Amino acid sequence: MKILLTNDDGIYAPGLAAMEQSLRRLGDVYVVAPSKEQSGVSHSITFLTPLMVKKVFVDNKHWGWTVDGSPADCVKLGISEIVPDRPDLVVSGINGGLNAGINIIYSGTVAAAVEGVFYGITSIAVSLEYDENEPFHLAADWAADVIEKILEQKDQQPRLYNINIPLAALRKNKAETRIVGMDVTQYWESFERRIDPLGRFYYWLTGRPDARQPKPEKPVEMTDLTALTQGLIAVTPLNYDMTHRSQLAVMESWDLNPTNKQTTNEKTVRTGPTIRTTTKN
Repeated sequence: MKILLTNDDGIYAPGLAAMEQSLRRLGDVYVVAPSKEQSGVSHSITFLTPLMVKKVFVDNKHWGWTVDGSPADCVKLGISEIVPDRPDLVVSGINGGLNAGINIIYSGTVAAAVEGVFYGITSIAVSLEYDENEPFHLAADWAADVIEKILEQKDQQPRLYNINIPLAALRKNKAETRIVGMDVTQYWESFERRIDPLGRFYYWLTGRPDARQPKPEKPVEMTDLTALTQGLIAVTPLNYDMTHRSQLAVMESWDLNPTNKQTTNEKTVRTGPTIRTTTKN
């Protein structure tokens, strides 16, 4: 099996190295990762500037490729240009920090996996709760086990999965998974207002809740976030189709055709912020 491995923490991230080692027992691993951290870039791609690609060597052996672009760029290039033939699996991670709840939307880690399934390849994002001394190797071994079991039991269709591992599970050395949905509870983050040396104001997103906003309601069913708070590994099947299916039926009877307006012999000319009307000769 050919495995394309990427991340959004950059080519030299310890989580990437740990994941590469653990995935070796599942197949041939091809590392294609960003040259620098790309956290929070979501599904951005590069098309106005060239993408520079370089080989990376470890102990004088070719280990992977680094791309001066986003995680989605890495998957596109990996599938189209770098990996011999077509990869059988795309893995993104291990990310240093959870990608659960609405953070899935912002995540470059998850976006890389989404890009893989765009190409019709089963793709899996893997994230570990952040800590300065993350035990990536144990988390990578667990993730590889979960990935192997997913591949054994899934159907033949290309699928997208998101795996999040809490530190509590590692500290207890107890790997227990839950298959849960994405938590869509609304969450408002706060900003710190600061002043730079020239006296100008700027803002820094803190990641902490904004006390001025209403507290979110707790979900009734177990979600990825609630599973993680219980020390469980959260496994979530995802879908990139953002169509609101139930609304399609509701909107079938809606009349959304623009109003037909009577044409005249006048045309509108825009000149900056003002609008004037001229008559055709």
